[in-house]
Amino acid sequence: MANSATPAPQKELFGHPVGLYILFFTEMWERFSYYGMRAILVLYLVSATTGGNAGLGWTGGEAIALYGWYTMLVYVASIPGGIIADKLLGQKKTVLIGGIVLVAGHGILAVEEMWAFYLGLALIIAGVGMLKPNISTMVGGLYKEGDIRRDKGFTIFYIGINLGAFLSSLIVGYVGENIGWHWGFGLAGIAMALGLIVYMWGQKYLRNVGNLLSRTERDEGASLGGMFKDLLKSPLQLVITSILMLGSLYYLFFESLPYGLLYIFLTLVTALMLMVYKDLTSQVMKDRYVVMILSFLLVVVFWGAFEQAGGLMNIYALDKTDRRIPFSLPLIGNEVPATWFQSLNALFIIIFGVIVANFWARRKLKSKEASSIFKMATGVVIMGLGFIFMAMAAKNYVPYEHKSAMFWLVLAYLLHTIGELCSSPVALSFITKLAPVKYASLMMGVYFAATGLGNKVAGVIGEFSQGEPMVVNLVASDSEMTQNLQLNDSVVSNQEDFRLAGEVYEENGELHVLEMQTGEPVLDYIQFKNKERTNEVVEILQEENVTVEDPYHVLIDFKQAEDRSGYSGNFVVEEVQTDMEYKTFWGITIFTAIFGILVILLLKPLKRLTHGVEDNEGDLPQQEKFELGDEEIINEEGNNNKNRKR
Repeated sequence: MANSATPAPQKELFGHPVGLYILFFTEMWERFSYYGMRAILVLYLVSATTGGNAGLGWTGGEAIALYGWYTMLVYVASIPGGIIADKLLGQKKTVLIGGIVLVAGHGILAVEEMWAFYLGLALIIAGVGMLKPNISTMVGGLYKEGDIRRDKGFTIFYIGINLGAFLSSLIVGYVGENIGWHWGFGLAGIAMALGLIVYMWGQKYLRNVGNLLSRTERDEGASLGGMFKDLLKSPLQLVITSILMLGSLYYLFFESLPYGLLYIFLTLVTALMLMVYKDLTSQVMKDRYVVMILSFLLVVVFWGAFEQAGGLMNIYALDKTDRRIPFSLPLIGNEVPATWFQSLNALFIIIFGVIVANFWARRKLKSKEASSIFKMATGVVIMGLGFIFMAMAAKNYVPYEHKSAMFWLVLAYLLHTIGELCSSPVALSFITKLAPVKYASLMMGVYFAATGLGNKVAGVIGEFSQGEPMVVNLVASDSEMTQNLQLNDSVVSNQEDFRLAGEVYEENGELHVLEMQTGEPVLDYIQFKNKERTNEVVEILQEENVTVEDPYHVLIDFKQAEDRSGYSGNFVVEEVQTDMEYKTFWGITIFTAIFGILVILLLKPLKRLTHGVEDNEGDLPQQEKFELGDEEIINEEGNNNKNRKR
C-alpha cells in the first residue's frame, strides 16, 4: 500500500515536504471556489428575475430548501468519492478528476440558463465528493508514522482551508452582489482552475502518496454486498429494514420523489448499522457502538443548527440587517455586502482555533472533564446559544422602520464558531476510536451521511421559518397597474418583475391591504389562489389586534409567468414571517441546549460504555483545530491507513 509504506526521501521547503504546499494551495483554491459559491447561492436564488443583477426570484423557503439538498448531497457524495479512490483510481487520480469536474461545474454556472444552473450544481457535488475526502488524507501520507512534523503540517494545511474560505466570501461575494451573480460563479471557477493547475504542476512532489492500493489491500475490510446478503438471514433486522423500506417506497410514489429517495438511502444505512451491531461479538464493542450512534446524533443536531449560516442567516443579512457603516470603503461605499458575513466563521476559526485548543488542553492537564463526548455536547450548547443573538435581531427588526444591527450577526457567528471548535474537530476522531476496526471505513461513510443529513435538517428548519407562502395572481390591467398601483411605465411595458409594499389589517373579519405610498386599496387587483390561507391570515391579524390605526406590513413579489400570460406573486405579511423566524431561532436554542445538557447529564454512564477508550491518552492538539481535515487523525491514533476514511 502506497501510503503505509515508508516514503522515499522528499524535497523539502521550510522543513516540510514540498508536496504539502502543493496540497495547501490546491485545497485553498478549492475551498475558495466552494465557499464563494456557497456565499452567493441563496442570495442569487431570491433575487428578482429582472433588474441590473437578476436572480431566479425564488421565495426564501424555496431557496433554503434547495440549499439544504445541495449541502447534504455535497457531503453524501464523499462516500462514493472515497470508494472510487479506494477501489478504482487511488486518491491522487480521484482528486485530479474531482478538480476537473469542479472547474466544469463552476464554469457552467456562469451560463445564464436553468439547465446550466442545475447541471453546474450536480457537477460541483460530484467534484467535491471526489476531492474533499481524499486530499486531506494525502497530507498524512507525506510523513512517516511518528513524524513529529505531521501536526504542524496539518496546521499549515488547515490555514489554507480557512484562508480560502475567508477570502472567497469577501471577493466572490462582492463580485456576485455588485457586478453579477454569474460573474461570481465564474470567478469561483477560475479559482478552482488555479488550484487544479497547481495540483497538476506539483505531481512530481506527490509520487509517494495517494496511489491505488494493491488488490489484496482493496479487498480487505467489510463487504457491503456481503452485509446485505446476511441481512436476508437475520429475521429481526430484516423485519425492521422491510418496514422502513415500505414506508420509504410509499413516500417515493405517493408523496415526494426527492424525500422518498432520501428515506430509501437512510433505510439502507440503518440496515447496515443493524448488521454491524449484530456482527459484533464483544459486549465492549457493542457498548462502544451504542455511544458511537449517539455521536452521530450529535453530529446531525450540530450541523442542523450550524448550517443556517448559508441559508436563513444569509437572507437575514441581506434583507433585515442594517449594514451601513459610518465611513466609506473603496468599492463598497458605506454598506457592507451581505455575503461578507459568511467570512466571519473562517476568520474566527483562525483567531480562536489555538485558544480553544489550549483551553481544552489545560483543562485536561488539570484532570478536569475533557472527554470527546463532553466537548461535542458542550459545542452543541455553545453553538445553539448563538441563536439567542439571532432572536434578538428578529426582535429588533421592525419592517420598513428599523433593521437589526450588524453586531447581532457578528455575535451569533462568534458563538457558532466557538461551538464548532469544541465539537466538530473531535467528532470524527472520537468515532474512529469507537468504531470496530473491521468497519472503520464504513463508519467514516456513515459520519459523512450524518453530516449531510444535518445539512438537510438545516434546510428544513430554514424553510419552515419562512412559512407557507400565500400565492396571489395579478388581475389588474396595464392602465390600472400604472395609475392605481403606481408602477413605472417601463416596468409595465417591459413586463418586468416588481415588488408591491403595503399595509395590511383586519376589519369585521375581512382582509384589507393598502398600497404603502398612496394608500390605495390593493385587493381589487389581486386574487388569492388559496382562500383558506387568507382566512388564516385574518385570524392571525385578529389575534394580534391589527387595525387600520396600527397595521402590519405586506410585501408582494410579483413575477411574470414564463409564457408572459400574467403575473403571480407571493403575499408575505412581514411581521408574521419575522415572528416565525424569531420563534425558530429560539426553538433552535432551546432544543440544542436541552439535547447537549442531556448528553452531559448522561456523561458518566456513556463514558462507562466506552470502556476507557480515551483513558491514558496523550494530548493530540491537532484534534482541536481541524474543521475539514479531520480524517487524517486516524493515522495519529495508530490505525492502519487501510482503514482511512472513504
